[in-house]
Amino acid sequence: MVSEKGYTLRCTLTFGDIYAQILIWILVIMASLAAGLALMGATKPVLALVGVGLILVLSLPFLLFAFTTTLLNHISFEPTN
Repeated sequence: MVSEKGYTLRCTLTFGDIYAQILIWILVIMASLAAGLALMGATKPVLALVGVGLILVLSLPFLLFAFTTTLLNHISFEPTN
């Protein structure tokens, strides 16, 4: 007789696990906007927009990588009895 074992998917992710990542990304956004505003007043508005866009586009993959790796570290399969 073969007994079938099942698995339970369990996720233990909490908001505290990703809180620091969100704060750091908000700080990056604020710093890029501050740099953009500083360049905006320095007669280079196109450079300011390009700089802000570049910082946001380059930081987004790192944010997504951090979120997905944190999520995957908190997912486990536990055998059921």
